[in-house]
Amino acid sequence: MDQTIIFLTILGMLGVTYLPRVVPIWVLSSKSLPPVVVAWLRYVPVAVLAAMLLPALVMQDNQTNLGIKNLFLWATLPTLFVAWKTRSFFGAVLTGMGVVAVARYVF
Repeated sequence: MDQTIIFLTILGMLGVTYLPRVVPIWVLSSKSLPPVVVAWLRYVPVAVLAAMLLPALVMQDNQTNLGIKNLFLWATLPTLFVAWKTRSFFGAVLTGMGVVAVARYVF
């Protein structure tokens, strides 16, 4: 492949990843958003994380598995409880890892 094509490809990739992030900041930096929009935007990261995480928790071998043998789904419950009560990312990660490790050792 020609070096010019590689360079232009990298510049194109830079543009399609950088511009969608910078343009809204430029446009909205001088404006204040309505409180309803600000409140709605606070839920976007949680919604995106849930949308990415849920399929990994309930799908096994391309089938929905909500049974007792789905270890990761059941390890999620105490992990979410610890995250909710302590608001500690580190505590939630340790809880999830600990529950999975103990369950694998016991079962």
